[in-house]
Amino acid sequence: MFRMWGKIIKNNKMKWDYVFESDSQSLSRTKKVFTGLEQICHEYDLSVPIWLDSNINEFKRVDKTRFTSDNFIDPIEFDYLEIHVIEE
Repeated sequence: MFRMWGKIIKNNKMKWDYVFESDSQSLSRTKKVFTGLEQICHEYDLSVPIWLDSNINEFKRVDKTRFTSDNFIDPIEFDYLEIHVIEE
């Protein structure tokens, strides 16, 4: 079971959260992460953020990263979106 937690943070408070779950054995870990991010963004009605080098490096190190306004093409109404792999 793969689970990834997405959180919307504004003013240092969690406004929304959603946990993406996948039982698929056929998908690679990378595909699960991208699918999870797409599903989380769909739940929040957001465009999918752009992965910058800093996001990739942080995610590789600690299985978690934050997407700020720099990662989104559209303006956002929150401080950041954080994703965190909580189970593999």
